Amino acid sequence: MDARAKDWFAAATSSADDWPLDRVLAAKARTGTTVSVVIPARNEEATITDVVTSIRRDLVERASLVDELIVLDSLSSDATAKRALEAGADVHSVADVLPQLGIRAGKGEALWKSLFVATSDVIVFIDADLTEWGTHFVTALVGPLLEDERVQLVKGFYDRPLEMDDGPTTQGGRVTELVARPVLALHWPQLSTVVQPLAGEWAARRAHMASLPVPVGYGVELATLIDTAERHGLSALAQVDLGRRAHKHQSVHDLGVMATEILAVVARRRARVAALEDGSVELMQYLREGGWTARDVPLGERPPAETIVV
Repeated sequence: MDARAKDWFAAATSSADDWPLDRVLAAKARTGTTVSVVIPARNEEATITDVVTSIRRDLVERASLVDELIVLDSLSSDATAKRALEAGADVHSVADVLPQLGIRAGKGEALWKSLFVATSDVIVFIDADLTEWGTHFVTALVGPLLEDERVQLVKGFYDRPLEMDDGPTTQGGRVTELVARPVLALHWPQLSTVVQPLAGEWAARRAHMASLPVPVGYGVELATLIDTAERHGLSALAQVDLGRRAHKHQSVHDLGVMATEILAVVARRRARVAALEDGSVELMQYLREGGWTARDVPLGERPPAETIVV
């Protein structure tokens, strides 16, 4: 194991139990820090109500930890936006935020555009498809940012209920274990003890996020992790064990698209690919029942939000 990674894990890893609500609220009052929760969502009408309702009830109404609760709707074709609004979120469509800059498909686009509607000092990103989780996710992710001014990015990790002989596991998803962790081991070994580098639950200082380029797709988590470490060192990173998380699983072909986007992030940061700002690649996938299908995978990145004149 890389010595830097081993030392960082020991110093920067905590548990959700280390961040009880009272402690985090006291740190928020002491520092005067404001907190936004941003939930990127696309066609998640089945789960978005519970996610929004739980956060609003526990962390807006019962305890004043969250100052803004925002859903960024990524062109949903179902009632995701309606359900989120009814549950009490401030809902924005990616189509309505900076429309003059165009609309791109992908999770990263939603997160990047959230920087233009969220105004708090700290932003906590929570996925919309959670089925087993708790609002302690938010509390624990905020804690390290409030108590250590060096920390810029906090990653969550958790047990995931997979079909394993030994039950739940802290292994990441298939793209994490087969793509993200191997490329970190090869090129950024100091990050090899980040348990789940692609976890959708994480938090960052808004000003820091605004200084980074943001891939428009699923490469956003890996890009943010790598860029934070390269700009500010390992002391800017922390991770928290959040317990258990469950969500819906995607098809292998959809995961192939995600893997391609992540490899594009790696290629760009390893200076092997140039001029990808608006590029894409055609990923061919085969089904016996339907033959070949071409999937257009966006490889572009949005520039740092702080460079955009609104």
